[in-house]
Amino acid sequence: MAGDEKMIASWPLPTTNDHDAPFWQGARRGVVVMEACGSCGKLRFPPRPMCPSCHSRQQQWRELSGRGRIWSFIVPHPPLFPVFNPLAPYNVIVVELEEEPAIRLVGNLVSEPAGPINGVSAETIRIGEPVQAVFVPVTDDVTLIRWIRRR
Repeated sequence: MAGDEKMIASWPLPTTNDHDAPFWQGARRGVVVMEACGSCGKLRFPPRPMCPSCHSRQQQWRELSGRGRIWSFIVPHPPLFPVFNPLAPYNVIVVELEEEPAIRLVGNLVSEPAGPINGVSAETIRIGEPVQAVFVPVTDDVTLIRWIRRR
């Protein structure tokens, strides 16, 4: 459980549905899983019924490395949701995935898998820095993906 576990119960969490269920199930197993076209093989996120490249309706789910690089980051002032005020300042990073840099996931850079979202100073974050996904279960349905530095 994350270092800020007492607060997580009040956080706005994503809702899951039939289309993105494999993504969340993968996170619960501790892997990044992404939808890929069953015809041309291109990865796509968020999941959708038709490939934007070849328009095929075939799809498959593929397990990825969980590695990426920081594409961008911000420090919200003030946070968008007041529930995050006690944690500010904290970072929000955008990660381009190693397998498909055009697909980017948003999360927090943490010092360790169970570390709090405000545990890494934004002054130390660098664009292009390699990161690795870590997984924080917060409910029975939602396991959040966060990121740690990869050496």
